[in-house]
Amino acid sequence: MTNVGIIGLGLMGGSLSIALQERSNTYRFVGLDHNETHQQQALELGLVHEIVHTLDEISKCDIIILTIPVEGIIAISQQLHDLDEKCTVIDLGSTKAKISSSIPESIRTHFVTAHPMTGTEKFGPKAAIPKLYENKVVVLCDMEKSGTHQQEVAKKLFSEIGMKLVYMGAEEHDRHAAFISHMPHALSYSLANSVMRQEDASSIVALAGGGFRDMSRIAKSSPHMWEDIFRQNRANLIEAIESFEVELKKCRHMVENGEWEALNKWMSEANTLHDIL
Repeated sequence: MTNVGIIGLGLMGGSLSIALQERSNTYRFVGLDHNETHQQQALELGLVHEIVHTLDEISKCDIIILTIPVEGIIAISQQLHDLDEKCTVIDLGSTKAKISSSIPESIRTHFVTAHPMTGTEKFGPKAAIPKLYENKVVVLCDMEKSGTHQQEVAKKLFSEIGMKLVYMGAEEHDRHAAFISHMPHALSYSLANSVMRQEDASSIVALAGGGFRDMSRIAKSSPHMWEDIFRQNRANLIEAIESFEVELKKCRHMVENGEWEALNKWMSEANTLHDIL
């Protein structure tokens, strides 16, 4: 059996357990989470076979998955000691540069820094779903810093659950993620707040169609988690928001001045995004 320790028993860790269990009976899952409710739910849902309460216990696992906020990942990386030479630690943090540079040199080869480009607005063990990772991209960062064995373990694990592997430097990843993932979350929170401050609840319920629901859906994501992501990727996020503001100001200018032909051309340019998605 391959013992897999999951630190953080929520959507990402729980869905990973489900996906691996569906594909193989050679994994045994051990969970660690500070939330006692999450511990109990993870056991009841069969996401883990055992709950442990210390890093010493989970550090005996063959694979350790870190699915907690970035600051927590960094803190735990500095508390892991005396790992077996073949132990593989995989973090699923949404920003990578600070994690990659903060891992102690003594255990750096044990680590694979990864970001699965998937998720939902829900969180906790009950949010775990079977096919969260299937056909999604996982970005593997700074792989040259990981041990050969650890690289192979991570690639096998992510391939086994149906993910597409992409390789990138951690700093490059963080800039791209700011535009494609982090800035859209900032916009969704902004949209939700702007509507809530102008409209009463009854009007929102009566008039909100699919477009508004789609754009505001991710504003239901965990504020604790996204505060941490925004903090870690602050400079890149600001650049992404400024880029969006330029485009929004263009739209406002064209509407204010009745430049309808230019507005139509601007919208048509945006349509081309879906030629590559």
